[in-house]
Amino acid sequence: MTPLREGGSLPGLVEADDDGLYVLKFRGAGQGPKALVAEVVAGELARAIGLPVPELVLVELDPAIGRAEPDPEIQDLLVASGGTNLGVDFLPGALPFSPAAGPPPDPELAAAIVWLDALVTNVDRTAQNPNLLWWHRRLWLIDHGAALYWHHAAEQSVDAAAPFAASAPTSCCRTPRPSTTRTASWRRS
Repeated sequence: MTPLREGGSLPGLVEADDDGLYVLKFRGAGQGPKALVAEVVAGELARAIGLPVPELVLVELDPAIGRAEPDPEIQDLLVASGGTNLGVDFLPGALPFSPAAGPPPDPELAAAIVWLDALVTNVDRTAQNPNLLWWHRRLWLIDHGAALYWHHAAEQSVDAAAPFAASAPTSCCRTPRPSTTRTASWRRS
């Protein structure tokens, strides 16, 4: 695992058992598992409406990996994150999008991104922090962990459907889950 010292969650770059590289978002990070839930829900909703989002996969992390890590901060994170974590397909060579540097995104794409962020209450995509990458001449949406911000603050079990119970449909829709589970391997750079 190679730590990526960006953002508040300290993700890491890992190679999984499929030989793919993934940005691993840890369940033991400060934002906790709710950020991973938000990442999956918002990311898969974005994908469902045709927005480009890197593949999301479940990654099993052996906490024993943490015992070999010399950095105490990373060691604590790895030990606390044993079990299922979230992997985001690494886009090699991707560059951060900067509104000031241009070119501007397609207006329809920009409108769809704004609509999505409003729907999932993503408070983290701003002009200063767009959470967009240029990769293969296309903008890709990343980092939806702060979406669904209302659920990050819920300390107790809340029946989110209660206000809508009278008009609820008779069948239920399910959000797609990440398609695969991977196992992370230790790779020191």
